[in-house]
Amino acid sequence: MDILALLTDPAAWAALVTLVILEVVLGIDNLVFIAILSNKLPPHQQARARKLGLSLALIMRIALLMLIGWIVTLQTPLFDLGISGAPGPHGEPTFETAFSGRDLILLAGGLFLLWKATKEIHHNMDPGPATGELLDHKQSAVQITFSAAIAQIIALDLVFSIDSILTAVGMTDHVPIMVTAVVITVGLMMIAADPLSKFIEKNPTLVMLALAFLVMIGLVLIADGFGFHVPKGYIYAAMGFSVAVEMLNMAKRAARNKAA
Repeated sequence: MDILALLTDPAAWAALVTLVILEVVLGIDNLVFIAILSNKLPPHQQARARKLGLSLALIMRIALLMLIGWIVTLQTPLFDLGISGAPGPHGEPTFETAFSGRDLILLAGGLFLLWKATKEIHHNMDPGPATGELLDHKQSAVQITFSAAIAQIIALDLVFSIDSILTAVGMTDHVPIMVTAVVITVGLMMIAADPLSKFIEKNPTLVMLALAFLVMIGLVLIADGFGFHVPKGYIYAAMGFSVAVEMLNMAKRAARNKAA
């Protein structure tokens, strides 16, 4: 189907809108990670790191879409451990022992997220050496180099990009629709990146909440790598509820400070 036919096909537009919504939802994890990582850089490098990280994510996703035939083969099992999981309620195994390239990438990405988020939580909770008091976010944040930040962003971009493209393949067979959805999504992420990063930096309690989200996403990626699929709706519903509760706490603190 050529481009003109796609532009006049209502089904193509419906697929594009659906894909953009899915890509935005799936991109929240990536955006939070980029926000936390870029906030550890010197102020004059933060915005550049976010833009460069998201630009590289766009290039990587478009490049992977051009290799979509190879991406699909990542779902083919590479080896099987031959271990039988405990049967589920309907007799099915609770986890898979045959691992594909996608599974290995998800496992590596999940372990990396767990390591990174746990390390950041440790630094945020580490007491000051002299006073024994907890340091605030700016004091406790360990500075990293610009190249190290970009390298870590690219590593997570690869994991989220492959997962995102495999989701897109299940929605449509037309590569132009996938590319358009990716461009729109990354454009929206670029618009939201700076405000989100500044909001997280100004509200230290949100940093811990965001790190907890990354731990949860890491565990979900590992579970997915083992074939235990957790519906993403549950994850994002829990994240949305937690953010809503924290917003109420922030409003209460602001009202109390204003009254004081």
